[in-house]
Amino acid sequence: MKTVDIIYRYEARDTPAKPFPSDSDGALLRLDHGNRDFAALLDHIKDEGDAIEQIIPVDPQDLGLLPGETGTLKQRPFAAILGCSDARVPIELIFNEGPNDLFVIRVAGNGLGAEVLGSLKYAAEQLGGTLKLIVVLGHSGCGALTTAVDVFLNPGDYLELAAKHSLRNILDRSLLVVQASANKLLTVFGPDIARNPGYRQALIEASIVTNAALAAYSIQQEFGTSDLRAVYGVYLLETRQVWAPRLGNVDEAGLAAAPRDLAGFVDFGDAVVQSKRITSYIK
Repeated sequence: MKTVDIIYRYEARDTPAKPFPSDSDGALLRLDHGNRDFAALLDHIKDEGDAIEQIIPVDPQDLGLLPGETGTLKQRPFAAILGCSDARVPIELIFNEGPNDLFVIRVAGNGLGAEVLGSLKYAAEQLGGTLKLIVVLGHSGCGALTTAVDVFLNPGDYLELAAKHSLRNILDRSLLVVQASANKLLTVFGPDIARNPGYRQALIEASIVTNAALAAYSIQQEFGTSDLRAVYGVYLLETRQVWAPRLGNVDEAGLAAAPRDLAGFVDFGDAVVQSKRITSYIK
């Protein structure tokens, strides 16, 4: 088995270690490219051969290492990311980024509660000089959405959580997404789909991506005409790639723009149920 070294390296230089994105498109490309590099890094880890080395350049100013520099370091992230608290999803690492590149918010189920929205508004108002993109990142096998699906399929399980108000708040928000995802699967595949052995897993994964897309849409609506753009995706634990369904597009890797309106959500729902990932569970 190969060894893999992931190295954060800083060195004195007059120009940034990585070109700074000038707009949301540039920020999106940088994140997608970083995730592809990270996923590819580990694709052949079980093969015999030389060690693998990945170097992530870090600007000295982001660690307070510039000669003669005094005062508090300034934040200058180019993207804000709302992710899940799951310990298997190290957000900076999976996008191949270093310190001060990303403004990261993590909460179970990457739900859009008041504290999360307030944090994003802070980032937009205080870091607007550098912030170009807001990302909602779900992940496969999310525990919060899995629990919501199991409660949806077996409503009696809700009684165990009825007195746990903090957990119930997360669950209640998720149940709306699960209901919408179940309706879409039933509409497309018919009522017999609920008896398919893979239905539960398909519903879990469809709910995870729908949850991320809905949060990105809500963020975009909240910020209105702001120059900030909201996108979404799902980090697949099994492949280490970010996934988002796209109608008529075989390549589903990378982040995707949030749906813009109701018609956009109809297209999104069609893309989810037609995606290779979801249909693979119910063949």
